[in-house]
Amino acid sequence: MPQVLVITPVKNSIETTLDTAKAIQGSSVEVKHLIFNDFSTEETKTTLEEKKDEIGFELIHLEEITDHPSPNYKLVLQIAQRRALEENLPLLVVESDVVIKPDTIERLLKSLSENPKAGLVGSVTVDEQGKVNFPYLKFKNVKQDIIHTHRSLSFCCTLFSLEFLKSYDFTGLDEAKDWYDTFISKKSLELGFQNTVLMNAPVWHRPHASRPWKQLKYSNPIKYYFLKFWKGLDKI
Repeated sequence: MPQVLVITPVKNSIETTLDTAKAIQGSSVEVKHLIFNDFSTEETKTTLEEKKDEIGFELIHLEEITDHPSPNYKLVLQIAQRRALEENLPLLVVESDVVIKPDTIERLLKSLSENPKAGLVGSVTVDEQGKVNFPYLKFKNVKQDIIHTHRSLSFCCTLFSLEFLKSYDFTGLDEAKDWYDTFISKKSLELGFQNTVLMNAPVWHRPHASRPWKQLKYSNPIKYYFLKFWKGLDKI
């Protein structure tokens, strides 16, 4: 029986997505993995259809559910929460630019089981050389294996406890936003839960590989902030 419901929102970037899916299926614990195709190209859609049985994931095409343009993170979280509650499972987000290790999910679940107050449990992100990278650079000098934090967790690889999922209804998420990492991190704390980052369970993160335009933040910040503020992209 699956011990956790894993979700991966996908917008193209098929190579990194398949790396993510294969790593999840190689986990040391049994999982149920849902990939949400958020209006990707026909080529990406076709490849996902071809690979879903071979790798072992359930594929949901958001174009069959909504006509709202990508990104549809709110809808993804709402569907995932409903499924997790129906199946009485904690919910793990693993984004499509992240590669987990075989024991990553096992470590996350163990941390969750050891802390009855757990709301969110995240894995620290690292680069290919194993150095802490974006979005967890704020913790790069931390020496502890496990930390409790009031700072926002990223959803790169983050587990939501079943108790938290029962305590906050994602239908209340703000329609005006694209991403909810910061808001949900704060909501978990407001409801009396603890948020934890596992420094001893790192995952490989290729920042923004799933949304290449966001690389402009580093190569062309003027253009990035033009798109962010004038075009209304990347609302958090």
